[in-house]
Parts: sequence; structure tokens; C-alpha cells
Amino acid sequence: MVVLNVPSTLGADKVIGRVNLKECFRSADIITSSDPDFRVLGDGSVHTARDVVLSGERRSFTVWLSDSKTQAQREIPVLLEHQRKVLKKRRTKETALRRAKRRWAPIPCSMQENSLGPFPLFLQQVQSDAAQNYTIFYSISGRGVDQEPLNLFFIERDTGNLYCTRPVDREEYDVFDLIAYASTTDGYSADLPLPLPIKVEDENDNYPVFTEAIYSFEVPEGSRLGTTVGVICATDRDEPDTMHTRLKYSIMEQTPRSPGLFSVHPNTGVITTVSHYMDREVVDKYTLVVKVQDMDGQFFGLTSTSTCMITVKDSNDNAPTFRQNAYEASVEENAYNVEILRIPIEDKDLINSANWRANFTILKGNENGRFKITTDPATNEGVLCVVKPLNYEEHRQVILEIGVNNEVPFTRDMATGVLTMNRALVTVLVKDQDEGPECSPPAQYIQIKENSAVGSKINGYKAYDPETRNSNGLRYKKLQDPKEWVSIDEISGLLTVSKVLDREAMSPKNDAYNITVMAIDQEGRSCTGTLAVNIEDVNDNAPEILQDYLVICKPKMGYTDISAVDLDEPIHGPPFQFNLANPSPEVNRIWTLKQVNDTAARLSYRKNAVVQEYAIPITVIDRAGQSATKVLRVNLCDCVHPSQCVASSRSAGIALGKWAILAILLGIALLFSVLLTLVCGVVTARKGKKFPEDLAQQNLIISNTEAPGDDRVCSANGFTTQTANNSSPGFCGTLGSGIRNGGQETIEMMKGHQTLDSCRGAGHHHTLDSCRGGHMDTDNCRYTYSEWHNFTQPRLGEESIRGHTG
Repeated sequence: MVVLNVPSTLGADKVIGRVNLKECFRSADIITSSDPDFRVLGDGSVHTARDVVLSGERRSFTVWLSDSKTQAQREIPVLLEHQRKVLKKRRTKETALRRAKRRWAPIPCSMQENSLGPFPLFLQQVQSDAAQNYTIFYSISGRGVDQEPLNLFFIERDTGNLYCTRPVDREEYDVFDLIAYASTTDGYSADLPLPLPIKVEDENDNYPVFTEAIYSFEVPEGSRLGTTVGVICATDRDEPDTMHTRLKYSIMEQTPRSPGLFSVHPNTGVITTVSHYMDREVVDKYTLVVKVQDMDGQFFGLTSTSTCMITVKDSNDNAPTFRQNAYEASVEENAYNVEILRIPIEDKDLINSANWRANFTILKGNENGRFKITTDPATNEGVLCVVKPLNYEEHRQVILEIGVNNEVPFTRDMATGVLTMNRALVTVLVKDQDEGPECSPPAQYIQIKENSAVGSKINGYKAYDPETRNSNGLRYKKLQDPKEWVSIDEISGLLTVSKVLDREAMSPKNDAYNITVMAIDQEGRSCTGTLAVNIEDVNDNAPEILQDYLVICKPKMGYTDISAVDLDEPIHGPPFQFNLANPSPEVNRIWTLKQVNDTAARLSYRKNAVVQEYAIPITVIDRAGQSATKVLRVNLCDCVHPSQCVASSRSAGIALGKWAILAILLGIALLFSVLLTLVCGVVTARKGKKFPEDLAQQNLIISNTEAPGDDRVCSANGFTTQTANNSSPGFCGTLGSGIRNGGQETIEMMKGHQTLDSCRGAGHHHTLDSCRGGHMDTDNCRYTYSEWHNFTQPRLGEESIRGHTG
């Protein structure tokens, strides 16, 4: 027998206890109760079927267990006892314990959620052992007393009876932790504060709720059995891990109803497919009404529903097909970039998807790339176009094989690995047209020798009439001839050489000489072609030595290399031969020439060679015997680096020898004596003035110009002079050497205080405006530059020659 302690009043659908069915009858699959006010679930929990009030202290009923397979039966008696009586017994027992231990302890206490009363509802009595000897007053505190929710509980001050004043929702407050106090009349605490938890027993008052009002799932068409579609989920606010929150899922309805394709796992809510017959082209969307029920799915459990929208995703299970096996189209010859045919197809897959969009391919007949086929994105038709002109004389019809598939692989092909393609034949008829001349090939090649005689005939460009396949009736015109080397015959197209052809005048030399020709028929239609003339080289250019002047530093450099080039083609070019060409005995004795490679030779000198400049004639010969001779200037110089000799050679033309310098000095002395005599005569004639002691200090000034310089000499007292670069209180002047820094300077002679260009005759007076101190009258003349030049130049030349030969 199973004894259950219950309150005197029981609400509907309340758990009042549990029966251990497994120990009694494990294989039982039918559970019934003899009392209709109570029902027993599969886990052994006992529930009230409706509100029950126990009229007496006890009530009993029987639980019948049956096994439908073996027809075996068992009975379990259940006795319900009033809880107040049990509490009294426990209180007596606890009182004895408290007296033995001299302490008070909480009695386990609970209250039913949403209790119907009557209120105030007695919960339990709290007593202290100190009440045996003292007058004890009881009080409580905590949530539900002096904290929200306020005044839910109170305790009788004298008796310790604990009451609840109104119903409680467990989902809001599942337990109340109260503190009970026992004190004497004078406020003395008889015992320590007593924790007094009050648990709110759950009742199934909350419906399970789906997390979404409408679920949306997708599943590919043709999915295998057991493919997961999605997961549904619900929650229940009742106490976890109880029958009130044990949920079961099920499918109530499917639209369209047949065939049933989906199932849901009762515990997890996972929706899967139960049939492989899922074709989007038949049904593309399903609607499921799903249900969730607590109490482990028992018929008295609370339920909720939701909707699942399942969309069948398209897969490429329908291959595109042509509506017919053969098509025909026509096109004018020479037309291109024109559409000639549209080819429709059929495909049952989802429109505007990759499974529906077609890809067309020309499988055969388009080896020359004259056709192109594309897909019209709006109609999914194949658009066949001609992209290169067709020639009626070559092909009067073209047969194309067209294939079509989708952007994504066909489902069956993915499974088998074999590519399938629907095919159709297209016959393209080419329509004939009266065409103009045809220049084919666009470039024609001929060859002619360089330096061909003027008037020579050359085969010209040949065009033809595509209708007659000959050149009759065509006229030719030259459009471009860069060098104007040829003329063209209008009727035959032959070329005539009008100028000497020079291959070396072309740039680059090895390219063909292109002549553009136009062919015109009788109707004025034309075509253009290129005549590429390959000018065959002849050996008309002798090799040429690149160097003209060389410097060899003796003894640091024992040789120098010379090289040659030939403008002709390599067959008429190197290897070259280098030889001394009829050299003088001196050159032949000193210099030797030795071949270095095909285009260079080495010029060497003997140790006893004199340092000077040599003129060496050298002959160079190409492989075909064409030769040329060149006199090479070689400066054999005593230097460290050739640049030193180059600088010396620049100044060698103005260097003076020792005899030339001596002649200059003698000339200066002679002129000085003449000037001295003239000055003395002039001074004596002018009122008997005496010459100053420094009269001999007559001036020689330097002018760095080829003509007389601009320097002026004057004296404020008739004798004292000033120049642009020198001033002194007495008779002054400048005398410089004839050679300075490699340049040549002219020497001017001063007479008295005048320059040679101050006047042209004796007795004439001139004003020197450039003199500091005002103008002055003079009666003396300076010798002209031409007079000075006529005197010194022959002597300088003689001395210079002597210096070189010495």
C-alpha cells in the first residue's frame, strides 16, 4: 500500500504523490485508477482530475496495472491521509526532540500555487522549547511580510500559527525565505532566529509557447529520406524537470495533405523528410501546423500550435531541351555582326535561376570562328550571330551543331559523372552578292636587287574579282611609296623602278619596303593591299674605319685598337682585313698592324719611335673584296693620360720657339730707341722744356685683342700716365710677355703720354675724353697696328719654324 499525505482541499490537475510502478509491474502499458477523481501517469505520478475536498481524514483508491501482451494485471492500493493530522504527529515528535535538545527547528512547509483558500490559509505552527517555562511571543520577517509582496504571510503572536493571506503565483515567487523569532514578554530572545523556507508547489497553469509564431524552412527537392528540414522549439514557464514542463511535439496538419512528406521528433522538435518524392515542379511549398503539449503529451496536458512554412528549393533535375531537332537560317555573304536565328528551349526548373538559365555552345561547324551564340537573358533563347564575313564562293552553306545545358551541372550528371547535353542542327545558307575586287592575301611579297637600274620592271600587287576569280578589268593605283622609288602601271599593276634603290637608306635596313596599292573595278569598288618589297643587298659599301685621330701615351701605352664597320648585310661585311697602305719608310719602320677580331686591328709602335704626330694610311677590305683606305692621324705623345696630349695639341699652334722670342725682344729694343729719340725732339721743341729724369720709362702696354687695345695712357703734367690697370705719380706703363696662359697677346708701344691710335700725324692735336683729369691736347701719334704687325710677323714665323725643327 502507498500512503500519501495531502491537504484536505485539492485543486484540479495537482500532483499529490508518486507510485513506483517499475518495482510493482515493469511491463505494464495500461494504467487506470478506480477513483475517477484521480489519474496516474506513466511515470507513476498521481494527479487530481478535478477539485477534490477530503471529507474525512482518509480516502483510498486502487491503481490497476495491465500488460496488453501477456494479459497480466496488478493492483496498487493508495491511501490518502489528511495533512493536518500528519503535521500534528510530526509536531509532537519534533516537540519531543526540541525538549531533548533545548532548541527549535523549522518544519518543512509548502503551499499550493494558485490555492483557492479559504484564506487566511493555515500553513504550520512554529513553537519554541522556551515556551515550557516562559511566555513566548512569535514574529516573522522577510519577503512576503515586510518586503514585497507585503502582508502575504502573518504569524499569530501567541500560538505561532503561520498563515497565508492570498494565492501565490509560483512563476513569480517560487520560495519565500522567512525568519521566525521567539521572544519573552520583556523582549528577551528565547531562541536564535529560525530560518523558515516556504516553497510554492507548482501547478500546470502555463501553456507551452513556441519560440516563433511562423517558422520558415527550406529543403532541396529530391532530398533523401531523413534529411533535416529544421527545428521547432517551445518553452514552458512551469517548474523545470517536472511533468508540467515535459513537452511533446507533433504535426497536426500538412498542406497539401498528400503525400505526407515530413515528421517531427516528439522530444527534440527536429523536422525531417520521410519520403524521397519531393518535386518542386509539382509542389513548391508546404505548410505544417505543429503542436506542442506538456505533461509529456498526455491528453490532459496543455497545448499550443505554430505554423511551419517549408519551401522546396529548386535543383537542376530538368535538363533544357530544344523544341525541334533541326533549324535553318540564311545570311548575306560578307555580312557580319548580324543576328540570323533565335533558338527557343524548354526548361521546367525555376525561372531566372541558374538551374533554368541556358548556356549554348557551337559543337561543330565553327572551326573558323565565324559564328557566335549567346543567351538572351529575358527569353532564355539562343541568339546565333555571324561575327566574320562568309564567302559564297567558298561555302554556300554551313551546318552547325548546337548544344545546350544550364549554368549549373545537371543533377543526374553529378551522380553519374557523365556530361549530357541536348543537341540540334542549324543549317546556314549563304546568299550570293555581287562583290568588289578582293585583295587576298592582304600582303604580297616580292624581291628585287639593290641598285637595280632605273626603268626595271617588277611584279606588282595582284587582286582579283571573286566572281570571275581573275584580275581582268581591274585598275591599280599607288597609295603610298615612302621613298617614291617605283611607279605603277594602272592596267597590269606592274611596278617600274623610278629611282635607284638603296637598301642602306631604309630604316630599319632589314625590314621590307612597303608599298600600298589600291585595286579598283569598273563599278568603282576597291580594295587595298600591301606589296612588301624585299630589297636584296649588294656589296656597294666599303668598310669604314671609325677613328680619325688617336693619342698613344709613350711608354705607358704600347698600342691602340682601331675598328671598322660596313653598312651592307653581314654576307658582304666582316671579317675585315686591315693593312698598311703604301706607308712611308718611316711609318713602315716604326708601326705594325695586327688583326684582333673580325672588325678590329691593333696598331703598335716600336720602342725607338720618336714622340710626334704620324699620318698612317690603313686599308680595310670586307669579305667580298670591297676596300677603302684612310689616313689615320696618330699622336705618339710623352704623357700619362691621352687627355694631356689633347690639351697640348690645342696650344701647339701658338707656341713660340726661343729664336722667335729673341726676335721679339730685339724688335722691342729697336722701337724703344726710336721712341726715345722722338720724345727728346718733341720736348726740346716745346718751349725748351726739359725732360724729366724718368723719361726713359716710356710705356709698353698689353692688349689681349688681335687689334690695338682700348687701354688709354695720359698724363696730367705731360709725362705722368695712367692705365686701366695701373696708376703712378710719374711716367708709367705696363710691359707684359707676349705669351700668357697659352694665349697670344699683342704689344702696343707708347710714345710720350699718347697711345699709337691717338693721332695720325705730327702737329695735330686731339682730346682724350677717357682720361681722368679732363681732356688733353697732344701733338704725338701712336704707330698703327698694321705697321707693327708688318714688322714682327715675318720674323716671328721664321723663329717659330726654327723652334720646331730644333
